Amino acid sequence: MTNNSNSFFFFFTLIVNPAMSKIDQLLSIFSLDRKNNQGVVAILRLQGVIGNVGVKKGLNLDTLNQSIEKAFKTPKLRAVCLAINSPGGSPVQSELIAARIINLSKEHNVPVYSFVEDVAASGGYWLACAGDKIYASKSSIIGSIGVISSSFGFSDAIKKLGIERRVYTQGNNKSILDPFVAEKKEDIKIISNLQKSIHQHFIDYIKSRRNRCLTQTDEILFNGEFWTGETATAFGLIDGIDDMYSFIKRKFGDKVKIDHIKEKQSWIKQKLGIDAGLNNIAEVAINEIKEQIIKQRFDLY
Repeated sequence: MTNNSNSFFFFFTLIVNPAMSKIDQLLSIFSLDRKNNQGVVAILRLQGVIGNVGVKKGLNLDTLNQSIEKAFKTPKLRAVCLAINSPGGSPVQSELIAARIINLSKEHNVPVYSFVEDVAASGGYWLACAGDKIYASKSSIIGSIGVISSSFGFSDAIKKLGIERRVYTQGNNKSILDPFVAEKKEDIKIISNLQKSIHQHFIDYIKSRRNRCLTQTDEILFNGEFWTGETATAFGLIDGIDDMYSFIKRKFGDKVKIDHIKEKQSWIKQKLGIDAGLNNIAEVAINEIKEQIIKQRFDLY
């Protein structure tokens, strides 16, 4: 029945059934309006390394905030779905993005559902936990709940090249982990304590979001290991195996509108993913390699 025929139906009912109260008539009209309009589900895509990789901008709150706010301001909004495909990255940006989504969800009283595509590892899983429920495919990679730092040591290399390094600091620990000097136990202790603090913060956040769902010990869940979607479901890290579009139709009906929230980008940023000019192409290429190294850690093709 079309909207016009619906209007005629109520007009006809009003004539043939004058005993029907005006309140009942209005409630009936609003009821049919709701049936004809099942609202909107906004989809927000979170894809790539979290944080900046050189001149190439990854996921960060500065570039995502406008899109996040736009998603929650969608008229007739029923829910926000997060399409996540990220191997992780900056713990700070992971926290900021997730906190913004959680706060707006509470402010607008709108549920958030996370859907993992290929991978939600480390910071990517932090983002997934912004959802009230998390779903993934059977072969999705979930987990890697830990902290990693890496670098290279060139102390022997510069000696062979006859290079003398000169560094002047104020503060005994200002030049810790200098790659051009031999590694020191004191430096390792400092970075290890830093990692432990960040790791514990990560664990506390996950427990605050999913503590009732987790089925394994901290030693199993938070040792940096990662699993498939099926195992992650059994461990309580996610809520089940499902795909986003099937879930939306099943939960909100066939007539619900899907709104893909997209970030506005300049032509050059769309093509190259950079904010700088073409003179930075070499640096972009190097950083692209870095990003691929992070991603390939979870590629099981």
